[in-house]
Amino acid sequence: MKRLYMPLLFTFIHIVIYSQDYRWQQRVEYQMNVRLDVKTHKLTGTQKLVYTNNSPDTLSKVYYHLYYNAFQPGSMMDVRSRTIADPDGRVTDRIAKLKDDEIGYQRILKLTQDGKEVRFKVNGTILEVELNKALLPKTKTTFDMQFEAQVPVQIRRTGRNNREGIAYSMTQWYPKIAEYDHQGWHAYQYVAREFHGVWGDFDVKITLDPTYVVAGTGLLQNPLQVGHGYEKPGSKVNRPTGELTWHFLAKDVIDFAWAADPDYTHTIAQVPDGPEVHFFYQKNEKTADNWKRLEEYVVKHFQFMNRTFGKYPYPAYSVIQGGDGGMEYPMCTLILGEGNFNGLVSTAIHEISHSWYQAVLASNESLYPWMDEGFTSFTQDESLAKFSNTENPHTSTYASYFALVRSGLQEPASQHSDHFTTNRAYSTAAYSMGSMLLNQLKYIMGDETFYRAMRNYYNTWKFRHPEPNDFIRVMEKTSGLSLSWFMRYWINTTKRIDYGIKQVLQQNGKTFVVLERLGELPMPVELTVTYRNGAREVYYLPLNEMIGSKKLPTSGWFALTPWPWVNPTYTIEINKPLSDIVAMEIDAAQQTADIDRKNNKLDLSSELKGYTDPTR
Repeated sequence: MKRLYMPLLFTFIHIVIYSQDYRWQQRVEYQMNVRLDVKTHKLTGTQKLVYTNNSPDTLSKVYYHLYYNAFQPGSMMDVRSRTIADPDGRVTDRIAKLKDDEIGYQRILKLTQDGKEVRFKVNGTILEVELNKALLPKTKTTFDMQFEAQVPVQIRRTGRNNREGIAYSMTQWYPKIAEYDHQGWHAYQYVAREFHGVWGDFDVKITLDPTYVVAGTGLLQNPLQVGHGYEKPGSKVNRPTGELTWHFLAKDVIDFAWAADPDYTHTIAQVPDGPEVHFFYQKNEKTADNWKRLEEYVVKHFQFMNRTFGKYPYPAYSVIQGGDGGMEYPMCTLILGEGNFNGLVSTAIHEISHSWYQAVLASNESLYPWMDEGFTSFTQDESLAKFSNTENPHTSTYASYFALVRSGLQEPASQHSDHFTTNRAYSTAAYSMGSMLLNQLKYIMGDETFYRAMRNYYNTWKFRHPEPNDFIRVMEKTSGLSLSWFMRYWINTTKRIDYGIKQVLQQNGKTFVVLERLGELPMPVELTVTYRNGAREVYYLPLNEMIGSKKLPTSGWFALTPWPWVNPTYTIEINKPLSDIVAMEIDAAQQTADIDRKNNKLDLSSELKGYTDPTR
């Protein structure tokens, strides 16, 4: 017994220790001092990075992202855009046509670890660094870097002189250390989209022409030297002569982005019990009225998100005209500023919603884009519905999914965001299917439980990089239901939902409704029956995989025994004659992604003795 006991005890202790150490996170502290020459578009600077290895592993190498290197002819981003069937219209073959003074690059001039130079090599957008001293678990090291970069003509997200005339959109602009976690290094080449970052603090000084206004991540530390609307009303600004240095601090963020333009107008709005929101835009006939109106919507959106999904934790946020659409970063977003007002509001609200899922929860967007883009799209639609009193805010999302299914291009959502065969398949999987996952979970769990679970998810996993199982476990614990079956079907497969009314019979004054599962993806079913006297009843069939039922209204609903997912049909007995019924419909609220709704609804307004679908 003793010889068996000791290995078992050791294994138990090992498992306990490992599980406690499983969700460790690396830590970074950046100090950067950079200068941007607005005549040559060259960026030079220094970076001090204190890197803490909280992992149980000894690291002999580290990796940095050099995102600007993607904007060169022949890069992986260039080749992918020229060979994919449906390239992003903003990219196409534009990278291939860049001249030497238009490309982007990031060059490492010198790199030391704890004062000693290290060997490194560049592979596309990845810098591989061979440490001269291995980094042991629970220790830290300091990297000092000198680097230079050329800001590319804006192709996608980052760059200079975009189509609306913004001088600089400075995103993915600095050598950024890659994330290392329990899955290993996430040192992905920059091919098309999505990012992942390490939590940390940024102390950034940016020097450039004093006529430029700078906006970005963090809090400005020297407003009385800078001015440009950052100073408090009535304060005196003492701006030095010559170039101007902007000093920003940002704590507990995964990235740092900024923009600069000499024509920015800077306004501020305060969210009650929330952040101070800064707006930066070029004021002209295309923007002035829209951006002023935008402030009210942004304030209300922050209040809606704080109340519904969890409180925004940072003291400030900036909405910045820049970029080539909309792109999210910690404490700020860069969006297009012109166009119609509805488009401006929709884009701003979408990007601000990312603050909860990309900036605070910060799931790995490259591996699980649906956890960010999808959840963000869901909250965007829910928030916009409050402004417009829309009854079903997710209609267009479902339509996008149905169109993809019909096209034959659908792929499982559970793959790296760069590796989808088409951009359309990626976009629908990440945005639409991610949003639909939440809306269908709301259908399965019930509204009140769902929103409580979403707040629990946010508060449990903020600043911790949650993964799919972390999300669904919170939903299960809050609801008391088994739910992972649905996420596995929806995210890992391309199986579809399709239920239909197969047969309706009358016998001995009772009505018998035979329902049929035609699709491969099982779901709980709600059958709404409408009677001639105007009354309605809902017959609720939980799925046996749920191991439970959502909370139902106290009247008008009937909970039936669960439908085993292996059974192709289920018969409902209604204690009323068929002549009393005028209509019946599966999923009348249209919350499930049922791909063929024609067989969901039956009109019995004319008196019938029985019904059998002739197509069955």
